[in-house]
Amino acid sequence: MWRDLAPLGRDPRTGGYRRYAWTPADAECRAWFRAQAGARGLTHETDRNGNQWAWLGDPARGDAVVTGSHLDSVPDGGPFDGPLGVVSAFAALDELRRRGAEVSRPLAIVNFGDEEGARFGLACVGSRLTAGRLTREQAFALRDPDGVSLPAAMEAAGHDPEAIGADPDRLAGIGAFVELHVEQGRSLDLSGDPVGVASAIWPHGRWRFDFRGEANHAGTTRLADRRDPMLPYAETVLAARRSARLAGAVATFGKVAVEPNGVNAIPSLVRGWLDSRAADQSTLDTVVGAIEEAARDHAVRHGVDLAVVRESFTPVVDFEDTLRDELSHILTRDGSRRPIPVLGTGAGHDAGILSASVPTAMLFVRNPTGVSHSPAEHATEDDCLTGVAALADVLEGLACR
Repeated sequence: MWRDLAPLGRDPRTGGYRRYAWTPADAECRAWFRAQAGARGLTHETDRNGNQWAWLGDPARGDAVVTGSHLDSVPDGGPFDGPLGVVSAFAALDELRRRGAEVSRPLAIVNFGDEEGARFGLACVGSRLTAGRLTREQAFALRDPDGVSLPAAMEAAGHDPEAIGADPDRLAGIGAFVELHVEQGRSLDLSGDPVGVASAIWPHGRWRFDFRGEANHAGTTRLADRRDPMLPYAETVLAARRSARLAGAVATFGKVAVEPNGVNAIPSLVRGWLDSRAADQSTLDTVVGAIEEAARDHAVRHGVDLAVVRESFTPVVDFEDTLRDELSHILTRDGSRRPIPVLGTGAGHDAGILSASVPTAMLFVRNPTGVSHSPAEHATEDDCLTGVAALADVLEGLACR
């Protein structure tokens, strides 16, 4: 499975993945998922929001156990973020069958669409729509950098955008969702554990900072006469790093757009996107507030206008104690394993979006370098196989009673 999936959407120049929502690369990944479902005799369906489901058993019975993740990527992303959870789900089902386990609840593997938000700027679109945390109107307003709307992209890919929206009946039929994911950090590497259980997802959000100045000639305009928005933007980037470091949080300006974007032109607009995350809401508010205050001070000093817009936000997600504890019990009940580590994460996931509607939990697989959202992202084969075995144990404990 890994070998067949690996070349899909991979850029030969960078070695990274560009599996953006509703593109040909995304279609290839969806075809791969459909083929894996068919090879196992599972019932494949695509829901109203473009998420793919592979069912073992009748979903109408309810109380289903669902596992999976996503197949899309960030720009030049790594091979494990998302796909490891989908590949491991199919492999765990294979392991259950090898064991002769009798499934007593409906079991599904899911590929959520547009989790990374690389094309339309909003993460977890598929799961947000399903959970009613993104309205149809908001989804229809999403545009990619080329001005293509989400519904237009969906329609071009063969999906009816008129159907999108909340899907409470589907969520009501799910008894538990367990997402396996490569760890996006080094906690497991430092503790020496191949697999861990998630405790919570940090609150996080994305803010757009628009610095508007005055375009002018780079070679003839005196420095004293300039209203250059690049200067307050650069100082704000540094302020974000300082504020995050002091608070024990993270803050990153990872995307920037410049107009008119000429080498010999002073910009008229510098638009930067801030991603910030912290262990609790109060800390996050403090960090973002400090960054915005610094941005406004720098903008005034350089005669530049500033507008700040919060484009997305996800509050802290504490995974359900009962399900989390059940996973820990399943993974240590034979007494031969050390206690399973429980750890928080600053990365967002579909499991976090669904947590308000469905009991959710997460398994993490060790990442020896902690690198993620990069072609250098890595997990060893042994650790991946340990993750598959752990997921199979969990599915057997939840769905084979």
